[in-house]
Amino acid sequence: MRLSLRTRLLGSFLIVLITCGAIATVVGVKMIGEGIVRQAQDKVRLDLNAAHWAYEEALNDVRDAVRHTAGRFFVERALEVGDVGGLAAALEDIRRRESLDVLTLTDSRGRVLLRARNPTVKGDNQAGRPILAKAMAEKQAVASTEIVTREEILREGEDLAVRAHLRFVPTPRAKATDKSKETSAMMFNAAAPILGERGKLLGVLYGGRLLNRGYGLVDRIKETVYLGETYGGREMGTATIFQGDLRISTNVRTENGERAIGTRVSVEVYDRVLVEGRPWIERAFVVNDWYITAYEPIRNISGEVIGILYVGMLERKFTDMKRNAVLIFLGISLAGIALSVAICCFLSRTLTRPVNALALAAQRLAAGNLRERVNPDDSIAEFETLGRTFNLMASSIEERNEDLRQRAQEEVMKSERLAMIGQLAAGVAHEINNPLGGILLFSRLLLRKAPAEGVERENLERIAREAERCQKIVQGLLEFARQREPKTEPLDVNGLVEKSVALLENQAVFHNIEIVRQLQSGLPPVRVDLPQMQQVFVNIIMNAAEAMEGKGVLSISTAEVREAGRVEVSFTDTGPGISEENLGRLFEPFFTTKEVGHGTGLGLSISHGIVERHGGTLSVRSRAGEGATFVISLPRAEEKT
Repeated sequence: MRLSLRTRLLGSFLIVLITCGAIATVVGVKMIGEGIVRQAQDKVRLDLNAAHWAYEEALNDVRDAVRHTAGRFFVERALEVGDVGGLAAALEDIRRRESLDVLTLTDSRGRVLLRARNPTVKGDNQAGRPILAKAMAEKQAVASTEIVTREEILREGEDLAVRAHLRFVPTPRAKATDKSKETSAMMFNAAAPILGERGKLLGVLYGGRLLNRGYGLVDRIKETVYLGETYGGREMGTATIFQGDLRISTNVRTENGERAIGTRVSVEVYDRVLVEGRPWIERAFVVNDWYITAYEPIRNISGEVIGILYVGMLERKFTDMKRNAVLIFLGISLAGIALSVAICCFLSRTLTRPVNALALAAQRLAAGNLRERVNPDDSIAEFETLGRTFNLMASSIEERNEDLRQRAQEEVMKSERLAMIGQLAAGVAHEINNPLGGILLFSRLLLRKAPAEGVERENLERIAREAERCQKIVQGLLEFARQREPKTEPLDVNGLVEKSVALLENQAVFHNIEIVRQLQSGLPPVRVDLPQMQQVFVNIIMNAAEAMEGKGVLSISTAEVREAGRVEVSFTDTGPGISEENLGRLFEPFFTTKEVGHGTGLGLSISHGIVERHGGTLSVRSRAGEGATFVISLPRAEEKT
């Protein structure tokens, strides 16, 4: 399919622009999306660090409260004297003041002596609890997050058991389970030894703060990290403490606005954090929406994973940011492409307008309007040069056409004149041929009867010679006028040249003439009548020898003109040349520059006619004093019709 230059330019520009724009858009959108997500993940990672710090601080608060209480003198004194009943009011006051849910005193073997929250329940042994065992073994305060059974919670108080009891709420994307409720609880536990003189272990004081439905820590994390920010009517940041995969303390909200207590973590997070014990910092489905989240495992004093600490930011904000950034980027890209297309259209129009004008002018010039010209576009230097060159070419063509027209008229007139002369010569030749024959016949009869010597015989011989000369002229005229069709056959031009030269080069007139052959090898054959074309070659070679007066250089060359489908034979002599006024008459019958008696003036005319009957041309180039070159141009054998 042929396309215009403007279409090709515009199409090429559009392909490049759209390809580059599409690549830039895809890469830009991907980079923007990944950048926003990466930024959100980096932030939530920092938020998790802040939450972890707040979590550890809350755990240390419990440890410090228990450690300070265990170090009080009245506690140590009561254990030494064996009277702990008076400590009930003081320990209860400390428990309330330190916001502890549990504050219990045991002896050095772990047997409970006093529960500040529930003084009536005592005597059970807690030595098997890891946190008490560690405090007694190391004789220093320790703290950890622990899972406390329902039985232990009931010993501290039924209200704590009620608070710890949680029912499982069906949660999308959660891990399948057969459990429907949770009765145990997660608690910040701390234990501190009570030491007497010389570091003797008198007992252990342990306390705890229940995390189930305790919202102070998660709300403090949210306010500290996210400053209460909201988005779309929802809290931007959330924090959660999981017991296993169950939310026991959270500010994540359900659809009806309640805290999502009893909901569970997604199965992907479950496997990563609870099973593999590794953090999760990716997007995750939280209750009913997607969040950019960070989870880390919570371990007990033995290093076992018992829960999860979570912070997360609502993904919708970042999704909207990403969408808006992408839309802005796409808008900029599309605007850039549109602007580029407009510029391309303008440039293509600017580039193709002068080209189209030149093409139209060239068509009109080819159609024959040789006066067609263009106005050079000076806005682009190359097009201005092209326009001026076109105008110069058109002017040259017009001048050459006028010159050719005049030459054609001259050639037509010459041809008509030659035709008339030929007809006249043929008529004259026919009229005088018979009288000449009679004169020659009777002169020869008289010669037979004339004496062998004497003036009479000389006169008769002169009459016979001149009659023979006239007869040759008449025969030449008849040959010129007859113009029979040549009997052609494919021949090698180089061989024809060699045969013609061989006929003449041994004659006396050629003894001081150097014949230089420049014959191109591999020439295609030409269709010629051998005798007639040899006559032409011989005639031209003899004319050259006579012009050089038997001394000089004759160069004969052959060459193929592939574009024209012709073969050229050139004869160049070093003679005196031909004057300009004689060039136009050179092929006229009876025109000769030789002295009287040295030529009939018919040789070149006859040669010209022979070459033309072969479909070729005979031309001459010469200047006075510079020699002459005769060029015979013949069609190749396959070109002859």
